[in-house]
Amino acid sequence: MAERTQERDRERERERERTLPRIRLDQPRIRRPRLLPEYDPEAFGRLSERIARFLGTGRFIVWMTVTIIAWVVWNVSAPDSLRFDTYPFIFLTLMLSLQASYAAPLILLAQNRQDDRDRVNLEQDRKQNERSIADTEYLTREIAALRMGLGEVATRDWMRSELQDLLKELEDRQDGRHGERRDLFPGGGSRGSDVPDR
Repeated sequence: MAERTQERDRERERERERTLPRIRLDQPRIRRPRLLPEYDPEAFGRLSERIARFLGTGRFIVWMTVTIIAWVVWNVSAPDSLRFDTYPFIFLTLMLSLQASYAAPLILLAQNRQDDRDRVNLEQDRKQNERSIADTEYLTREIAALRMGLGEVATRDWMRSELQDLLKELEDRQDGRHGERRDLFPGGGSRGSDVPDR
C-alpha cells in the first residue's frame, strides 16, 4: 500500500515537471506583459522636483492669483451665454482641489528624493570625517614619535654646553695641580699619527 502511494506521488511529480516550462539560466527570461505603463523613475523624479520647485515660488502664487481673479471676474461680469462657472464657482473649486491633489504628492516625492540625497551626503561626510580623524590621529602619533626621537638627538646648543663643561673641567684639573702642567692626552707623546692634522 505504501509502495503504491509513493509510486503515485512520483508519477504526479513527473507530470508536474512536464507541464511546467523549463527555466534555463543561459537564456534571458521572457518578459511578461505589464498592465501599467513603464516609465523612468529618475526622469519622473526630476520632473516632480522641477514642478515642486515651481510650486514653491512667488511666481506660482502670482500666476495662481491672477488666474483666480480672471476666472471670478469673467464669470461675474461676462454675458450669461459666455459664463462657464456661475457664482458658487464649483468648477473653480474642483480645479483648485485637483491642483492641490497633484501638488501634494509631487512635493512629497521631491522631498523624499532630497532626503535620499541628504542621506547619501551625510554618509559621505561621515566617512570623510572618519578618514580625517584617522589621518589626524596618525599625524599626532608621528609627531609624538618625532618629539621622542628629537629628545634623544644631540642639538648644537647641547653639544656646545657639553664641550664648554668639558673644557672647564679640564681647565679646573689643570689649575688644580698648582702649576704642574699635565698633558691633556697622556700616553701619546712620542708616537705620532700617520694622518697629518688638517
